[in-house]
Amino acid sequence: MMAAIGEKSGVSLEGKRVIMVAYMRNHVPKYHDWMQSPQLLEATGSEPLTLDQEYQMQLSWLQYPRKQTFIVLDKELVLGEFVHGSPHVEAMVGDVNIYMNDIEDSKVAEVEIMIAEPKSRGKGLGKEAVMMMMAFAVDHFGIRLFRVKIGESNRASLSMFQKLGFVEVSRSEIFKEVTMELSVVKPRFNEILHLVSHMIKHG
Repeated sequence: MMAAIGEKSGVSLEGKRVIMVAYMRNHVPKYHDWMQSPQLLEATGSEPLTLDQEYQMQLSWLQYPRKQTFIVLDKELVLGEFVHGSPHVEAMVGDVNIYMNDIEDSKVAEVEIMIAEPKSRGKGLGKEAVMMMMAFAVDHFGIRLFRVKIGESNRASLSMFQKLGFVEVSRSEIFKEVTMELSVVKPRFNEILHLVSHMIKHG
């Protein structure tokens, strides 16, 4: 279905529009520049960090066993051929994460997606990256249920996850946040697996 190369810190996945690579030290300066945006900080629920703190965060993400992070590359922006193990900073457009922090069920994962580069939004990159991440998580971690928490005002993300088959399960008036879920036993998830079955394999 897709290639999983190496251990957690060295996995690369390639789809039709995006390539997902491990979050490397080389990515940190550009990631840090992204996170100077008040809009992105609000959308991701993040606090501003110094560059040194961002380097520490990158290292901690690699070492944290209940989190998987990929940097999303736009294939159209990759210079030359894609080389596994290369950061390809020139093609960075965002990141996608899963967190396995449900203390009652280790097979539940929360998904986050960020397409930080404005010129790369609206091209289906985020949707493909999420589908690839979910397929990888089922195969690699045995995840059975995916969950997302999205700000009520983030209509683009709400619409995307609805189209993927996620359904609203709760709403927080305090945090102005919608929680949506998708079970891997739902027919819609089989459709997602079919879509990612056409990915190019590496290794």
